[in-house]
Amino acid sequence: MGLMIRSAAIDEEQKVAALWRACDLVSGPKDPIADFRFAKASPSADVLVAVDESNELKASVMVGHDGHRGWLYYVASDPDARGMGLGRKMVDSAVAWLTERNVEKAQLLVLESNQKVISFYEHLGFEVTPRVLMSKFLR
Repeated sequence: MGLMIRSAAIDEEQKVAALWRACDLVSGPKDPIADFRFAKASPSADVLVAVDESNELKASVMVGHDGHRGWLYYVASDPDARGMGLGRKMVDSAVAWLTERNVEKAQLLVLESNQKVISFYEHLGFEVTPRVLMSKFLR
């Protein structure tokens, strides 16, 4: 499968959000369209997509940084194309995007109970980093 990885076009927001939903990455009050638009409007974020020869969406990742730490969100691959290395390609593309911007650290959040995904990221060189995560909803 020949793939091209590129920045998502604004008019692809529905397709990308549908992929995120198909991969069970949207939970609670999250609005994936708002997340997509926020990333596309920010100079320090983007949504990267992998498309095949027919321009069909196969995978995506939302990536951004605060100038110091980079973050990966919504790493998704077409459920019908699992096991083909798409997740790895998207993570590698996001890391390259961060590296091009001189960001020194890439981070992501995974539910503690999602051991399969934790193993996937560990295989890609990520480490579990013990921290206390604190949050506050602002809306």
